[in-house]
Amino acid sequence: MTSLRPAYDIDAWRARIPLLASCIPMNNCSQTPQTDATRAAAERYLDSWNTRGMDWDAWLAEVALAKAEFATLIGATPSDIAVFSSVSEAASAVASALDFSGRRSGLVVSEAEFPSVAHVWLAQRPRGASVTFAPVCDGTIDPAVYDTLIDDRTALVAACHGYYANGFIQDVGRVAARARDAGALSFIDAYQSLGVVPVDVRALGVDFLTSGNLKFLMGMPGIAFLYVRPELVGSLHPTVTGWFGRADPFTSTARTLDWSPTASRFDVGTPPVISAYVARAGMEIINAIGPARIRAWHEVLGRRLIEGGRARGLTLHGTDDMARKTATTAFVVRDPPGVEEAMRARGVLPTARGDVIRLAPHFFTTIDDVDRALDLLAELAPAR
Repeated sequence: MTSLRPAYDIDAWRARIPLLASCIPMNNCSQTPQTDATRAAAERYLDSWNTRGMDWDAWLAEVALAKAEFATLIGATPSDIAVFSSVSEAASAVASALDFSGRRSGLVVSEAEFPSVAHVWLAQRPRGASVTFAPVCDGTIDPAVYDTLIDDRTALVAACHGYYANGFIQDVGRVAARARDAGALSFIDAYQSLGVVPVDVRALGVDFLTSGNLKFLMGMPGIAFLYVRPELVGSLHPTVTGWFGRADPFTSTARTLDWSPTASRFDVGTPPVISAYVARAGMEIINAIGPARIRAWHEVLGRRLIEGGRARGLTLHGTDDMARKTATTAFVVRDPPGVEEAMRARGVLPTARGDVIRLAPHFFTTIDDVDRALDLLAELAPAR
């Protein structure tokens, strides 16, 4: 047993996560476990539905509170935030607000994007967009490559903050600055970093930033949020839209397409209410602990994964520099799906992606959890 501990009461937080009694969740880059707070939030919605039949005032108030919690997490204001059912939908709404008919028809997309998001940008080709990829090399992207790809024909640069495959972190502030200097917009997918790396959208200078909640934000599927830089809002008119994008959704006027004066103009149809309840509860946990304190513990866990994997003869995928990655750590193995299944059968929950197994700890993960996961991975997936 190790004496290393984070700068918060990890035992108290672990006591609020029932799954930890039977499993070691190392799949937090894919889905975090329930807490007592997130389960209670879901039950609050179900009780409301069951006892009142319909309570839209309360339900929409909960969506607004979830937007506010997301805004707190990224250094924005609630009016800067739109809500969607997925990051793919958020990206599609942003894409629909762009005009590719003129000289600015270029999209620069990092090859590290989660495929679903990259597919949204590729789908703009019939609308006149040309798509260029910033290539992944040895599990990372050289930031200088954006300097050569971004020019006065670029409309938008899409760069994930954290690479889903191995946790590599891009310098999105640098990317956003390069895009801005060329007159282009920046779109950041922070799904793999938000909650475990401090983010301040104003300091970064990004135009759009999005994340869902089922990963490190301790939520569930079915909801995602989009930050829109407020200075941009009035100039954008997404054609992926719906009644909640209007100035007053409840006027119910079919013939009028007016626009909310805030980022809510990117809202679409009826919001994902039950997911908003759970998302708010999950983000409250992250904000209560603090992303900076979580990041400090993740650096300890990440180094343990990298050094422990090396000591066990495992093959690391991507960088070993914790200044350039999250604690999500990937190892190249034979038959990743089979290894995942075998590890899950023995109480450790990893995730397989491509030719790697990812071990992704979170704020409640202990050093002993990391060591047990590495021991099992080394047993089931000897070095290639």
